[in-house]
Amino acid sequence: MKKKLLSVLLCMAMTATLFAGCGQNGGADANADANVSADANTNEDAAGGNETTGYKFEIVSKGFQHQYWQAVLKGSQNKAAELGAKINFVGPDSESDIAGQVQMLQSAINAQPDAIGLAALDTKACLDAIVTAQEAGIPIVGFDSGVPGAPEGAIVANAATDNYAAGVLAAEETYKLIEAKLAAGVRIGVMGQDATAESIINRGLGFIDKMAELVTAKGLTVTVEGNDKYVADCAVTPVDGADVVIEVLVPSEVKNELSITDGSTLLNKADTICIYGSNQFSAENLVSADENIGRLGVDVVGVGFDSGATLKAAVASGKLAGAITQAPVAMGEKLVELLYTATTGGSVADVDTGCQWYTADNMNNEEIAQNLYD
Repeated sequence: MKKKLLSVLLCMAMTATLFAGCGQNGGADANADANVSADANTNEDAAGGNETTGYKFEIVSKGFQHQYWQAVLKGSQNKAAELGAKINFVGPDSESDIAGQVQMLQSAINAQPDAIGLAALDTKACLDAIVTAQEAGIPIVGFDSGVPGAPEGAIVANAATDNYAAGVLAAEETYKLIEAKLAAGVRIGVMGQDATAESIINRGLGFIDKMAELVTAKGLTVTVEGNDKYVADCAVTPVDGADVVIEVLVPSEVKNELSITDGSTLLNKADTICIYGSNQFSAENLVSADENIGRLGVDVVGVGFDSGATLKAAVASGKLAGAITQAPVAMGEKLVELLYTATTGGSVADVDTGCQWYTADNMNNEEIAQNLYD
């Protein structure tokens, strides 16, 4: 009898242990699944997470692997965690993959989100999907270059860099560096990638107009020469025999070798005291043009726009005195904030996401560094 009782007790103990073990394993698996879901939807922050509001936003960028877009993603995640919203951030592998982005936009609409963020590679290609979203009552917020030419009312707001204001900032910072050199008979160069893209043109015009204003305030006359588009659209009235010439060069095609030739042309003019490359393409080719000339950082002040490994190295070495970077982290934050406000019935309007001037002295500061991409 004692043996039978002992056997029963042993079986009961083993059974209890077995069930306890199964319960522990089941709990671990469930937690793992929950963590994956939280990471994918970015509905928890590093401190432990906010409760979700239930709002879901789809964000379709121009790319995904490039560090610029990773910085936008970081800002989006930060704001989504703060607001307790869920986001799904996507983008094609290449910024030339227009068809891929259109497919992603359609998938975003099919997911029936509360709102969509879109940086269109080609508005015309996205038009059918945009109309579908509009008919479905899904608000779209543009970001980066936005969605120019979209149907009226389809884009409720844009979160983007004010490129004219960024050009103004570039001029203000550059003026501080060249003021002592300004005198009758000097030349300031401006290199543009093209004379068609609105963002590039505005960066150039902001620089030209502000620089001309500052030079005039110093008591010198100024005129603008070179590319017809910039000459016609700038706020500067042509002056014969001006003390200071602002010369704008734009290649006939967006090819590195042609832009490098423009840089060499400006560097080989003895009266050139400064050259501004108004985007990554132009600034990098300015650096390349100087390789066999050696004037940048010596007797010519070089200034760039955007980031990238080449520009960062040029600024760090002093070959370029500084550059303007957009603020992609702030852009991501403002984007999600606009999506949230549009979803909750608030009033939204276009937002300038800002820009920053970086030099060798401040480029490693956390606030600046997070916006510098390779």
